[in-house]
Amino acid sequence: MHDKRQIADPSKAVLTINLSAIAENFCDLSSRLAPNCQAGAVVKADAYGLGFEEVSRTLARAGCGHFFVADLEEGVALRRILKKVDIFVFNGPERNTEATFDEHALTPVLNTPDQVQSWVAFASLKGGCNAVIQVDTGMSRTGLDMAYLEQLVGGNEKLKSVALRFLMSHLACADEPEHPLNAQQLAKFSKARTLLGNPRGSLANSSGIFLGPEYHFDMVRTGGALYGINPTKNTNNPMNSVVNLEAPIFQVRNIDSPVTVGYGASARIDGPGKIATIAVGYANGYLRSLGNKGSAFIDGIRIPVVGRVSMDYITLDVSKAPENKVRPGKMVELIGPHHGIDALAKEAGTIAYEILTGLGARHTRVYRNGRI
Repeated sequence: MHDKRQIADPSKAVLTINLSAIAENFCDLSSRLAPNCQAGAVVKADAYGLGFEEVSRTLARAGCGHFFVADLEEGVALRRILKKVDIFVFNGPERNTEATFDEHALTPVLNTPDQVQSWVAFASLKGGCNAVIQVDTGMSRTGLDMAYLEQLVGGNEKLKSVALRFLMSHLACADEPEHPLNAQQLAKFSKARTLLGNPRGSLANSSGIFLGPEYHFDMVRTGGALYGINPTKNTNNPMNSVVNLEAPIFQVRNIDSPVTVGYGASARIDGPGKIATIAVGYANGYLRSLGNKGSAFIDGIRIPVVGRVSMDYITLDVSKAPENKVRPGKMVELIGPHHGIDALAKEAGTIAYEILTGLGARHTRVYRNGRI
């Protein structure tokens, strides 16, 4: 086991990221794919907040050769880290950035008519360039609409200079297997592939893998499931847990008479009891909506959050915890084996993606089970 730690600060929370769990999740997801389908990894937004370089190197060692990032800046940064992998840029090229894409061997995803036109013009001058075309099949977010795609096929001479790596789209409701939009998007995507002469296809995200092999095509884009988020809504999480977040108790306060707790006096302790404060707040990614709703654990014992979450602190009602477990310096589990990231997100009224990407850089980070 190898740990890569920042300078220790005993008052700071410790975010532990299990790199081996990420690699195992990638291998698990890959094993579920239809024959001849490959798994790519989405590492945008600092690898969902867990560390762009550490996570990317881990996935490459696990056999991943296809990476997806959000924008050109992320693509250039990833190319500096990994020299021999395919890198696809979701946002595609803005005008006058085409040469930078080419210089760093980045493959753009073409989402708009303007991007198609400018990339085709650049590719014609270069004698050919790779690209991915995205078609909107029901997300109404990014991608070409079907009407434009039909026009594009009608003027197919335009695409002669573009080596189409694959056609992609994005499922809107993949985590709800019974949602009718899944089948509708599958049908539209299949039609779009037929229009383009059946190029390689990429439709499924992490949850889409579990919809069945007909959704897999040639490439799936694994994202949240890599990082331990449950891709199968309302069922047991099939993925390995990746993150733990613990923080030491900063202060313990004995309550002898009724008091209010925190900003707005939103909670009241009648006493006798105890309040423990830990130095984690919404500036650390612990969402304000967890005030009076969140749960923490001390040696497996549930401890409720009382009062509002402030910028730097949360307060916990430790009145029912054993005396010997409540003291300054004692570690409190915020995300971990007793309280996974999906459970915390449910308490916050959000999704695990928001929790994960918002954890920020304030915590002491520990990378485990990896060769960094």
